[in-house]
Amino acid sequence: MIATTIKNRRRSIAVTVGNVAVGGDAPIVVQSMTNTDTADVEATTQQVATLARAGSELVRITVDREEAAAAVPHIRDRLMVMGVDVPLVGDFHYIGHKLLENHPACAEALAKYRINPGNVGFREKRDRQYGAMIEMAIRYDKPVRIGVNWGSLDQELLAHLMDENAKVAAPKEAAAVMRDALVASAINSATRAEEIGLGRDRIILSCKVSEVQNLIAVYRDLAIKADYALHLGLTEAGMGSKGIVASTAAMAVLLQEGIGDTIRVSLTPEPGGDRTQEVIVAQEMLQTMGLRSFAPMVTACPGCGRTTSTVFQELAQSIQIYLRDRMPVWRDAYPEAASLNIAVMGCIVNGPGESKFADVGISLPGTGEQPSAPVFIDGEKHVTLRGDNISAEFQDIVEKYVVDRFGKSDQTTITAQ
Repeated sequence: MIATTIKNRRRSIAVTVGNVAVGGDAPIVVQSMTNTDTADVEATTQQVATLARAGSELVRITVDREEAAAAVPHIRDRLMVMGVDVPLVGDFHYIGHKLLENHPACAEALAKYRINPGNVGFREKRDRQYGAMIEMAIRYDKPVRIGVNWGSLDQELLAHLMDENAKVAAPKEAAAVMRDALVASAINSATRAEEIGLGRDRIILSCKVSEVQNLIAVYRDLAIKADYALHLGLTEAGMGSKGIVASTAAMAVLLQEGIGDTIRVSLTPEPGGDRTQEVIVAQEMLQTMGLRSFAPMVTACPGCGRTTSTVFQELAQSIQIYLRDRMPVWRDAYPEAASLNIAVMGCIVNGPGESKFADVGISLPGTGEQPSAPVFIDGEKHVTLRGDNISAEFQDIVEKYVVDRFGKSDQTTITAQ
C-alpha cells in the first residue's frame, strides 16, 4: 500500500530551473535559502556553496535593495569559478519590479524569480508592478515561483472573501476562508501571468502557512485546483526539534499523497548554528519515506539498560558523520552508494539480526563487556573487531564495500581523506 501511494504522485507540469527539473516526472527537489546579507558578496557566495555541497539543489537569496541586486551577478561569477553551478533564485518583495529593471545583470544571473503577490503593491499599482515582474521573467526566459504566504496575504482579496462568506446561509470558519484566499491568490496570480505571456511550464506555485493542519488543507485544495508544479514548505517552522517535527509532520502527509515537487524545511538556526541542517532534514525526510536517496542510512538502536556504555553511541555518531562527509566524493564515483543501509547496534538482543538485514552492520556486545563487535556484510558474518580502533576499522570496511560493490574496473579506488 505504501509503495502504491508514493508511486501515485500528482502529475504536474514540468518546469526547468537552470539545470534542475522541477515537477513532471522529476525527483522531488530539495532547496534552501541563505541568511546572509546578499550585498556581502563573499559571505553569500560561501554560504550558497556550502548549502549546495550539502545537497541543496536550488538556493534562494534575498534581493531586497539596490546593493543586493548589484551583488547577484558577482555572486554567480564567483560560484562558477568555484565549480558550483547551483541555480540561484531571487526572492523579491515590494520593489522587485524596480530592481529587475535597474539591474539587468541581476535579472540575467538568476535562474528563477520568487514573487509574493501579497506585497507587490496596492490597488492599481499591484497589477502594474506584478505585470512588470512577469514581463521581466518573459524577457529573460526565467521561471517564476508565485509564493503566497499567509503572513502577507492580499488583504483586499481576503476581505472580499470574508464579506462573501458572511452572506451565505452556512458560513465557513475564518481559517477556512483564509485558506481559500491563499489558494485563490496563487491561482489568480498564475492565471494573470499566463495572460501576460508567461508559459505554464515557467510557473511554480506555493501557499505557505505556519500551522501543520492548515498547510495540509491548503495544499490538498491547491493540488486539486491547479496542475502547476508546487513548492512545499511549512513557513516559520521554528527552531530545533520543534521545527523539524512540525515540518516533517506537515510535509510527510502531503508527500505521501503525491503532493509536492520541491521542498524546503524552514528551520530557525540557533545562534551561530549550521544553515545546512535544513538541507539534511529535507534529504532525510525524503529518504526515510523512500522517495529519494542522498546518503547511506544508519540504523542505530536507541540504547537501554543493556547499553550503558557510550561505545556504540560514539560509533554510531562517527560513522554517520563519516558517511555524510564521504558522500560528496562517492556521489561522483559511486552514486549508488546513497542507497546503502548501515547498522550500528549496541547489544546482542537485536544487534546481530539488525546487522544481518543491513548491507554492512556491526553489533556491540552491550554493558560490562570488552568491545568485541561482529561485522556482517550482506547478511554474512565477515569479521569481529576488538580493541580501541573499532570505529576506524569499521569505516575502512564500509569504504572497501563501497568500492568493491559499486566500483568499475576502469575506476581508481578513492582513498578516504
